[in-house]
Amino acid sequence: MSSAVLPPLIDSHCHIVFRQFDDDLEVVASRWREAGVQALLHACVEPSEIPGIRALADRFPEMRYGVGVHPLDTEHWAADTVEVLRDAALADSRVVAIGELGLDLYRATNLDEQLATLIPQLDLAEELDLPVIIHCRDAAEPMLSLLHERQQAGRSIKGVMHCWGGTPAEMEGFLAHGLYISFSGTVTFPKATETHQCAQQVPAQRYLVETDCPFLSPVPRRGKRNEPSMVRHVAERVAVLRDEPLETVCLQSSANAARLFNLPYQPSKEAEGLSNRA
Repeated sequence: MSSAVLPPLIDSHCHIVFRQFDDDLEVVASRWREAGVQALLHACVEPSEIPGIRALADRFPEMRYGVGVHPLDTEHWAADTVEVLRDAALADSRVVAIGELGLDLYRATNLDEQLATLIPQLDLAEELDLPVIIHCRDAAEPMLSLLHERQQAGRSIKGVMHCWGGTPAEMEGFLAHGLYISFSGTVTFPKATETHQCAQQVPAQRYLVETDCPFLSPVPRRGKRNEPSMVRHVAERVAVLRDEPLETVCLQSSANAARLFNLPYQPSKEAEGLSNRA
């Protein structure tokens, strides 16, 4: 089935504010619209990005965004950062998430410093009743431990494990906390066997698809700059892994993303039926 007759898709995580898109963003936008990408969620890695992301939301009405500090950008955390994030979220209804935030012990070892920036952001998301976009690389154990402590204190969160690359057992732990699982271009990589298993096992109502562009271009575009139009390649691979029609994955992942992040998606009757399934 051609992309022209497929249901719309949502790219649930992108970074088009990055310099890789400075020269041709209008052309990139034309391609995502031609590919049926109806909505985008733009993540934020540190506060100085917020004005630029807001300007992009002005430019592209299908875009919504988060505000937050990435775990590898803790040097941008200051005494007033929570206030900056709070003010940005309250000032613009297009802010639909806090993040991306999280833990990364693959590229860094400063766990205490990362936790010191993560916890206030989780508190802010709870205060504003917004979902979180969680980056978690080689850090499932401390992340699950933190979420368990908060749950025991009656402080549960909603949100997504972005760019999922963990094990099926780790996925079950995050699902138990009510989180969604988002698959990026890594699910198309031949050797990503654990990610493949997760895509097969995740419940229908709990997965999203994303690009994380400009990074992690999916097969068959691996090694090139990624962009929102390529989210369809992610959906195609998830459909193969789940042994489901591509149409089903497009409908389900989009309905899930729209429900979690209040994105501007107009589901068909079929999508509404999928999103209401138990």
